[in-house]
Amino acid sequence: MNTSPRRRTHHRSEETERLGLTGLLPPPPVPVLDPDRELLLKEALLRKAALAEPPGVLTTRASRPRRRLVRVLAPAVACTVAVCGVVAVNLADKPGRDTTTVTRGGAPHAPEVTQLLDRIALAAAGRKQPTVRADQFVYIESKVAYAAQSAGGGPVTMAPVHTRQVWSSADGSRPGLLREGGGPDTPLDVDAPVHTLDGPGATPRPSTAGKTGPSIGNPTHQYVASLPTDPDALLKLIRDETRGQGQDPDQRAFTAIGELLAETWAPPQVSAALYKAAARIPGVTVIHAATDATGREGVAVARKAHGQQTQWVFDRTTYAFLGERTVLTEAGDAGPAGTVVGTSAVLTKAAVDRAGETPAPMTA
Repeated sequence: MNTSPRRRTHHRSEETERLGLTGLLPPPPVPVLDPDRELLLKEALLRKAALAEPPGVLTTRASRPRRRLVRVLAPAVACTVAVCGVVAVNLADKPGRDTTTVTRGGAPHAPEVTQLLDRIALAAAGRKQPTVRADQFVYIESKVAYAAQSAGGGPVTMAPVHTRQVWSSADGSRPGLLREGGGPDTPLDVDAPVHTLDGPGATPRPSTAGKTGPSIGNPTHQYVASLPTDPDALLKLIRDETRGQGQDPDQRAFTAIGELLAETWAPPQVSAALYKAAARIPGVTVIHAATDATGREGVAVARKAHGQQTQWVFDRTTYAFLGERTVLTEAGDAGPAGTVVGTSAVLTKAAVDRAGETPAPMTA
């Protein structure tokens, strides 16, 4: 799903997800007419914790477009700052129930999870990957699908699966580019407006903020390449850097790892460490049959939180990461339990010399 300019849009807290789910599969963010400005507004208005604080200053700037599968935004808030139009929630291209079984809690079968993620990590570590120069861009092409609902309510409508292309500066020094669904190109990693809240209930006002360095929530390729390859050290770093983004540290870590897998091109040893770190997160389970946004079938590693289950889909033979899905585990306005509410498929990851340059097809 698209987001706003600048670097990554990580920082999607569980509090925000929970907020949205009470609405409809909650009105998710992203005014369809201007999807790349929505996240900035969402983070400025929907940080539940920030709004609960005594008067102070909260600033947020636009980030790299994130393609997280379920974003939520309360309809009333969406109309407060953004154009009152459509807000979106990721949904599968074909409405209806998912054909796979949704895990509904309980302790995971640890040996099964560990064995699968160990195999995935081993495969990742053995993949050949060229070195990305600091002056290059990481190109990621994927297929994604969203569902949309009017900010005023009404039925959820499906949008077709469409192409999403992102060019990100390897060292973060040059503007990147987002090209999605036939819409206009959106520059990334450029200075963007910042909205400030001076206290609970205050009207967001334009402001400025300085750039921050790369992090788990705002990574460059060089940052990702420098991550620890020891799974325990890596998981600790992820937990530390996502602290305060929700009350469930395990889901925060799982979400952050999923975003790094889908939205960056980590070197083989770092990818392997990410999978091994995921195997250490409680509540992770295995789904024996799942499909990505293009219909490629595989096996999935999943975790449930707040009425949804996030699934990472892998090829059964090569163990390559195919994409993500989000499935409802509880019935609601968005559909019955088992309804797919988000889907993506990673098609290509490569290094190119210029933003906008399309590489020769290659396996992600």
